[in-house]
Amino acid sequence: MGPKDHPAFMKEHLRSLEALRSDGTAKGEFTNSDEVLKSAIPAVMENRKAFGLQGLVKGLQAIIINTEQDNFIPAIKDLLDYTGMDIHSSFEGVSSMDCILKAQGSADIIVRHRKAKDNPFRERNIAPKTASLPNTRLETFVFETPDIERYVSVQRERGVRFLTEGPIDKDNCSFIQTEPSPYTGNSIGLIQWTGQRGTYQDDCDTDLDIGIRKRDAPHLKNIKHLDHAATRLVSRSRDLAILEFMELTNYHFDFAIYVRTMNSITNVARLSDETYAQVFTAGIAPFTSPETSGPTEKYVHNYGSRVHHLAFHTENIEDTYQTLVQEGLGFLIELVGSPEEGLKQTFTRGMRSTFLVNEYIHRYGGFDGFFTRSNVTDLTRATDVQ
Repeated sequence: MGPKDHPAFMKEHLRSLEALRSDGTAKGEFTNSDEVLKSAIPAVMENRKAFGLQGLVKGLQAIIINTEQDNFIPAIKDLLDYTGMDIHSSFEGVSSMDCILKAQGSADIIVRHRKAKDNPFRERNIAPKTASLPNTRLETFVFETPDIERYVSVQRERGVRFLTEGPIDKDNCSFIQTEPSPYTGNSIGLIQWTGQRGTYQDDCDTDLDIGIRKRDAPHLKNIKHLDHAATRLVSRSRDLAILEFMELTNYHFDFAIYVRTMNSITNVARLSDETYAQVFTAGIAPFTSPETSGPTEKYVHNYGSRVHHLAFHTENIEDTYQTLVQEGLGFLIELVGSPEEGLKQTFTRGMRSTFLVNEYIHRYGGFDGFFTRSNVTDLTRATDVQ
């Protein structure tokens, strides 16, 4: 990554991190440490106050998953069959086909096929195991703002780069998104609702009958809202990715769990304890080779920096897991954890239509944490086969 690849608003963070490492905080070979990251975070909080950004970004409204044309319907079917999401609307516009899936209390999932050949994410989608689907990616996390014009004006002046000159005005909202991050490959979208909340379709869009419906299956009703999404990225991008995300949203860095035996760190950023969380997983030290690197760095080598999984809060998780197994859904690992430890989790195999893994997670009453070290270790190990 050359100097020009770093956005202007991130260059001070880059210099700060380099200074922290060169002054003895992290001598020798590159290795991530919370000491370095936490030393850089106060500058983010000061920026929010100085530029009037505090409170300007609210919670997650939607995620956008782009697919190849042939996988548009299979991707929707995967979400219908293996999550609690259901179709709210599907339509075709000038530039894309879109299907909006919703669940009570959850951010929406927008499955999209971009019709134009020009794809701003394409170069970040090419890796050894993804080259066959060069347009497939969870591309964008969309957050609500009460004043999109003000947000864009402030952030553009700071050097934030957007995909359009200004917000796109639709019938019920205004929308804009950043260029793909040089650290994660993800984009941050901002939406301001101006009409019917949760309605993305314009009057000029054509209704699209995709010909599939959600099954009335009891176990799917156990799978609830989107709990978190986890991006995997290279070790050297860990600090910058978290700082960038904090600069673009009002999230804060919460904690990190180190799995040193597998050269992996799982980092959690939250807006509040009760809302959707953004997770970043990276190597502690950089990739060396497929034979010697841990599962996280190996995944990024094979798939590129991208979202690895979507986690859904799941009730009756034991019965739900067993039913999904009986239906033939493949898993990377059996359920791990216990009521005594406070939570249970599992990972499916990656979906062929999107590369995304589903995580099913249940936290038992009284558990005041987010993850446990033992579960993170088991789940990290499970992804080694990907």
